[in-house]
Amino acid sequence: MEESHDILEALKQLEQDKEKLINSFGAKRKEELKEIPDFRLFRSGLISSHRDFDSFYQRLKAGEKSAIVTGLNPSGRLHLGHIGVFDTLLFFQHNYNATVYFPLSDDESYVANKIESQEIGLKNSFELVRESLALGLDPKKTKFIIDQIYTNIYNFAIKLSKFINFTTIRAVYDYTDSNNIGLIFYPAVQSVHILFPQLFNIRNVLVPIGLDEDVHIRVCRDVAERGGYEKPAVLHSSFLPGIDGKKMSKSKGNAIFLYEDEEIIKKKISQAFSGGRPTIEEQRRLGGDPEIDVACIYLKKLFYDKEEGDKLYKDYRAGKLLSGDVKKLLLDEILVRVRKFKENYNKITSKEMISSILTNEDIDLQAILDKTGVMSNEL
Repeated sequence: MEESHDILEALKQLEQDKEKLINSFGAKRKEELKEIPDFRLFRSGLISSHRDFDSFYQRLKAGEKSAIVTGLNPSGRLHLGHIGVFDTLLFFQHNYNATVYFPLSDDESYVANKIESQEIGLKNSFELVRESLALGLDPKKTKFIIDQIYTNIYNFAIKLSKFINFTTIRAVYDYTDSNNIGLIFYPAVQSVHILFPQLFNIRNVLVPIGLDEDVHIRVCRDVAERGGYEKPAVLHSSFLPGIDGKKMSKSKGNAIFLYEDEEIIKKKISQAFSGGRPTIEEQRRLGGDPEIDVACIYLKKLFYDKEEGDKLYKDYRAGKLLSGDVKKLLLDEILVRVRKFKENYNKITSKEMISSILTNEDIDLQAILDKTGVMSNEL
């Protein structure tokens, strides 16, 4: 089947990308770590490789003030593919008191034509702040940076831009003369996002990213060394397909969004790409292929511990579990998360709380929040 070919090709490409990062760009396999934290996503296989995590983790355990940096492009809202990153943030925040720095790149969304206006980027950014808190981030240990509000970011970017030449950017991002200069300058801004905690003397920094985002980190780590900053450590997450087995994308409509109605989520899961056989009898007799079954992949990598995930795959291969069975298991797991998310979201109605966790200059944030109208309880 064509769909089966698509997901197999995507998984093959993932493995090739990981090997390229390791063999050509200096990343290390997760299995080479001297000490692996007692954290589900290390065991499940979602976290696949790293850069300098051993050093970060030893300093973190020794009590050094540390930070985790992640970010979102405010061209849309949170979906299931974000769960792994947030669980990683929560692990280090709750267990090691790490501060989370959360850049929201509304400027990149605008110059890359992912949104129609800066106003939309600002409204989306506030929505993502609210949604991120609803997933459990501690507002006392989390700082959001919205570039449109914290415009000092560009002064820092100007300083770092001296260490990035156009030849590097053109080669790394395949930019041509037709690309606007906002895109060409943006790697300097993104490097500031990643190094931001070091501007406030937090030098032990970890960045959880997807494998396909490592290119941004490589540029930043090169800039850090030249500019007198420490290279941030990195954790790479492996590929999660969309519900159709292809690359997950907001624009393709193949993601499960956390704000969606439960009936919509149920319908999406029921339509998720399956590794099962054409008939129940065949799957009972011959077993299915969990490696390409979207529900199996989500359960194993996002929700289950290693032993539970291994048993799931074994039972699916043996025909003890049918495609409908694993989809029901996945729905149950997702609904637990979604219901808690919505409950928390509806409690976040204070503009003062949102304002307090934004890194900002002397501007009227209350007026901006009122204008964007994001504090409605409607999901």
